[in-house]
Amino acid sequence: MFQNRHTAGERLAERMRSEGVAIDLVLAVPRGGLPVGRVVADAFDVPLDVIAAKKLGAPGNPELAIGAAAADGSVWLNEGLIDRIGVGQEYVESEREQAKSVAQDKERTYRAGRDPPVIEGSRVAVVDDGVATGATIRACLRSVHNLGAAHVVVAVPVGPPDTITALQGEADAVVVVETPPSFGAVGAHYADFGQVSDDEAMAYLAT
Repeated sequence: MFQNRHTAGERLAERMRSEGVAIDLVLAVPRGGLPVGRVVADAFDVPLDVIAAKKLGAPGNPELAIGAAAADGSVWLNEGLIDRIGVGQEYVESEREQAKSVAQDKERTYRAGRDPPVIEGSRVAVVDDGVATGATIRACLRSVHNLGAAHVVVAVPVGPPDTITALQGEADAVVVVETPPSFGAVGAHYADFGQVSDDEAMAYLAT
């Protein structure tokens, strides 16, 4: 159990140091990843920026993620689920474009006119406050790879063992503090898991 996102960030930074992680940039997944990412970026004395993605909802059930797309159009798809429920390619592409547009808007909002960071050739940590299915962070990882990062690390305080194992195929390294076998939702592993407002999120980036 983490007290809040700040203390989770402290424990995550400690774990990253103990595992010998070296990074040039932290990209946090808004909004909940930003308090965690701020602590990690400060601990490593590197810049903090955002990377956004949005889930692709299934037809008639938008809460069921069939994948996710990042702001540059990079996409992760749950091909097995797509085949199982018979989702057509035209629907997937339409959802991808909508998700891409939402992710682009998020990044523009949080950067508040600042230029995006240079990712090509950088050692990048993609940070969130936790993962459940991992759909969103997988799209983010594919985006970072496609933008030419030299080394990509996933760094999260908590996630279920099967998702963490799957993420190892999407990144050069995965750092996680807790992998509870009885994982429910990310918020269940925090004493304080309040919503992070847009204003708060932007404040972390402006620090």
